[in-house]
Amino acid sequence: MRIRLDRALSKRGLASRAEAQRLIRAGHITVSGAVVTDPARMVVPEKAVITIAGRVARTAPWRTIALHKPRGVVTTRRDPEGRRTVFDVLGSEAGSLVAVGRLDMASTGLLLLTTDTGLAAWLTDPRNEIVRRYVVTARGWVTDEAARAMERGIGGLRARSVEVRKRSNRETHLIVELTEGRNREIRRLLRVVGHEVTRLLRVSFGAIEIGTLQPGASREVPPQEILSAFPHAPRSRDGRIGRPRQAGSDSAS
Repeated sequence: MRIRLDRALSKRGLASRAEAQRLIRAGHITVSGAVVTDPARMVVPEKAVITIAGRVARTAPWRTIALHKPRGVVTTRRDPEGRRTVFDVLGSEAGSLVAVGRLDMASTGLLLLTTDTGLAAWLTDPRNEIVRRYVVTARGWVTDEAARAMERGIGGLRARSVEVRKRSNRETHLIVELTEGRNREIRRLLRVVGHEVTRLLRVSFGAIEIGTLQPGASREVPPQEILSAFPHAPRSRDGRIGRPRQAGSDSAS
């Protein structure tokens, strides 16, 4: 998949988007041996040989992890407001990982991170309809009619399914499934039908489940588990999951 050069640098964790644009325009970036000064230059991250100030990016091994994202952290590598990120949570384990989609700051639960940008793009492509499952608590009594309206779609947003598990005049507990990770989609859907989300926990992404992972904890997801969970995910020519992507050296990042 071809993406902008500045975005490729940002996704690899080599620089923020703004820093990447500055480095590119200053002539510090080469792609396959040629200096590039246009941040919009399209590249294939898995194939392009990118250097920063003469340092060649090294190849990172294929890796995917499942993280229980805690509340109050953002899903970005660097935050201009100085808020804690999921990469701060991972610390030295973060390496060259990129997040597969996002969970907003107030949401918790399963977040996949991978070094395989092709896999990440495939998992987040709405055409592949990968189901994300959430346990949601909303203020007030959410009616069956409101749940069905969320399934039919409201204002361009739509839940795959909404199951009311328990409700009272104080709050309602729901299981909501999505196949498209739009920004704050569940919160926006419930707001339209008159309810505020007070708790949102993602418990599964496709067949990968959060299980017993505690907030802030993570586990490795081996290729065999990805193949089993997503049998149609992109593979390399030898049948293995994905190709490792390039990542910067410690000095470059």
